[in-house]
Amino acid sequence: MAIAKAERLMNLALCLLGTRRPLSKRELRGSIEAYLEAGNDESFNRMFERDKDDLRELGLVIETVENLEGETGYLARRDSNRLPPVSLDAEEAAALGLAAKVWQQARLAGAASGALQKLRAGGMPEAGDPYEGQHSAIEPRIPVHEAAFEPLMLACRDRRPVVFEYRKSNAARPEPRQVEPWALECWRGHWYLAGYDRDRGAERVFRLSRITGKVRSRAGKYTADVPDVVTVRETVAAWAGEGAERSALIRLRSGAGYPLRAKATAVRGGGDGWDELEIPYGHGLDAWLVEFGPDVVVVGPADLRADVVDRLRAVAQG
Repeated sequence: MAIAKAERLMNLALCLLGTRRPLSKRELRGSIEAYLEAGNDESFNRMFERDKDDLRELGLVIETVENLEGETGYLARRDSNRLPPVSLDAEEAAALGLAAKVWQQARLAGAASGALQKLRAGGMPEAGDPYEGQHSAIEPRIPVHEAAFEPLMLACRDRRPVVFEYRKSNAARPEPRQVEPWALECWRGHWYLAGYDRDRGAERVFRLSRITGKVRSRAGKYTADVPDVVTVRETVAAWAGEGAERSALIRLRSGAGYPLRAKATAVRGGGDGWDELEIPYGHGLDAWLVEFGPDVVVVGPADLRADVVDRLRAVAQG
């Protein structure tokens, strides 16, 4: 059955690419044997729509045109479906192959593999696999576990506003957010979305793991301009205290809070199963510390300690 479908798709693609004028469903049905064997019009229509969607998914640009009689026709212009010459050297091809490997554990694995196949068919040189025959512990991977990733990726690509429920670190329950998504970026193992928050009228960055429920698309155009450069990583780094000139002193339970230990500028044994750490203190550090719950106690400064206590009280009162 897989062979029969592949043959049917190939025949449909050849018909659409070979015509100089749009062909109607009726004409396509009369030209392709598999469609002639369809039991009735309903079966043919379902088969044709699936095949058309499959060809578009494979990258074929199919135009829908309405003639003077009001009948809908279809064609695939050769100039719209011709891949321009691929001029990549061996090093560039190797870089693309390595980049495709990054997505092997994500939902983009199929798209990355398909893109490489199309580039190779267009003349991209075959590059040696630096990891072939090895099981390297440092082979690049970008894990994507959040259900929100795929709908947000598509919304960024298509420039579609979205709505989702978002739970801040100090909030007892999620709140609705109306966002015009700009870009997604992975930073230190977590995915973040940058976009324009309509309710707050400003740019915001959202951590995908804090999005609850489904991401729903909304009709309409963007109300804010998309910046030429979206600095997701820099924004998140600033919120996490990167480059901060101040320091905070915290007590951290032994064996806990590795991310805090990784960014500490000094670590001292505090006794009784606790360590003392000095970490950079920047905007948003209080929200980050709250995530570690009872494993962290803020010693100073006093304003940071007060902010953490306020956030914990807000969660407890939820």
